[in-house]
Amino acid sequence: MPKQSLSVVVTRRLPESVETRLSELFDVKLRENDTPMTREELVAAVKEADVLIPTLSDRIDSTLIAQSGEKLKLIANYGAGVDHIDVATARQRGILVSNTPGVSADDAADMALALILSVTRRIPEGSHRMQSGTWDGWAPTALLGGRISGKRLGILGMGRIGTAVARRAQACGMQIHYHNRRRLRPEIEEQYEATYWESLDQMLARMDVISVNCPHTPSTFHLINARRLNLLKPTAVIINTSRGEVIDENALVRMLKSGQIAGAGLDVYEHGNEVNPDVRDMPNVVLLPHISSATVEGRIEMGEKVLINIKTHDDGHRPPDLVVPAML
Repeated sequence: MPKQSLSVVVTRRLPESVETRLSELFDVKLRENDTPMTREELVAAVKEADVLIPTLSDRIDSTLIAQSGEKLKLIANYGAGVDHIDVATARQRGILVSNTPGVSADDAADMALALILSVTRRIPEGSHRMQSGTWDGWAPTALLGGRISGKRLGILGMGRIGTAVARRAQACGMQIHYHNRRRLRPEIEEQYEATYWESLDQMLARMDVISVNCPHTPSTFHLINARRLNLLKPTAVIINTSRGEVIDENALVRMLKSGQIAGAGLDVYEHGNEVNPDVRDMPNVVLLPHISSATVEGRIEMGEKVLINIKTHDDGHRPPDLVVPAML
């Protein structure tokens, strides 16, 4: 008797090539529109599926997992971050969780560098003048920004993405500094001429630009709080392409408004798509709609990783990108 095909539920629209391959391999239920599933739809999905493919817009908490059916054995997350999934509860119920690490490192690093340049060179302000028709010609003192060459870049979390940021920033002449839970190998430090700071406070006080590249975990929630933001130089710029919860957003907004921090480039926000209204009209802030990993190539590669994780699990083996609570 042939093996019954896995029942797979996808919570959001994925690239067409990924959806096509899923349809070829599994009994898949695709999302008809590109809106997040309601809570009721998620409950129905975890009850009927062998495999759930959620994204970061889906809250897979303990209450939802408790309502899952006996069939659900794998949550194959489409994305690297899993802070929206209660991994510990899933494992307690015998449900594995996988993710897609390493795919978007270059894409996110490109965006971090773009934000650094956008804030320090005041690119959005210049673009707005041109598009609004308010530019009245070149002037020696108009929209003066600052060079990034020679500036100190402090990377908070020099993993895959942080290292990719360092590579790009080094090519632009920036001096690389970093803070990690664990120090990098000497050969990596030598490659990037990187200075390690065991004390995050000491690093923050000395940097011209801070790039947040660490994941959101219980230990990193508001890691950049009001006290630490006060350590930054008035000329410093902070960039966040990682997770909004790492920064105390209210404290950041207060200090940007008062001029205690020179500027910020944000692609993520503490409360998801609910952006603090006070930050929207600040000329020294660049806001993006969480697009640091939004490339065609990256999204397809993420889908390929999801496919491999599901197929490996279906073949009776450990998914290559298995997430365990000890990793978090």
